[in-house]
Amino acid sequence: MKYWENRPEESWKKFRFNQPYAAGLKRLNEEVLNKNGFDPATLWQWGTMQAAAVIEVLKACEKAFGREGQQVVSGALHRVGMDIGRQILKGTEKPADMSEMEFISFYATVINRIVYASLEEPRIDSNDQVSFDITWCPHQDHYHAFDCRVQRHFVQGMMDALKEFFGKDSGFQVRFDSTIPSGAKTCHFTIWRAEGQEKEAWAQLTEMLD
Repeated sequence: MKYWENRPEESWKKFRFNQPYAAGLKRLNEEVLNKNGFDPATLWQWGTMQAAAVIEVLKACEKAFGREGQQVVSGALHRVGMDIGRQILKGTEKPADMSEMEFISFYATVINRIVYASLEEPRIDSNDQVSFDITWCPHQDHYHAFDCRVQRHFVQGMMDALKEFFGKDSGFQVRFDSTIPSGAKTCHFTIWRAEGQEKEAWAQLTEMLD
């Protein structure tokens, strides 16, 4: 991982997190990666198949069952996202000398670099905002622009796990500012400390897109 100017390496060393799906990762590292005949790049192809399947399941349920089918699938995706966030944060604490936004930036890095296997350029913009650019995403060559709506439900779950960690009144919000499948150079995200009606911004936009 690259450490950026306003994200000092010493602070990153203080950040503690758990690897999601740790048991399977341990087996992969110890029993599979060093064996002859296994190409790690095939994990990308396998993951792309899973991602395509999720989109097709959502579209099929929407077509067959309408709004109810859509809600069943989106609810399942939200639960998976929240479970991943809880795995990452379980038993951890924010260091006393680390700001909340710095902690959130590191949490986003774990999600970006590990959960989404993507490349990022993170930054801490202020005491109330962080942002990052995804410069390569495993989905970018096979997702259509509107397919990214699927990821909103995963991300909502991960953000809800973060709110649970800090307290449900924490008010952190995230937004897509641009996406590669829509033609942008990067996927740009902003996370900020929201106030008032802004606290529902992500959920409201998701509802509109649905």
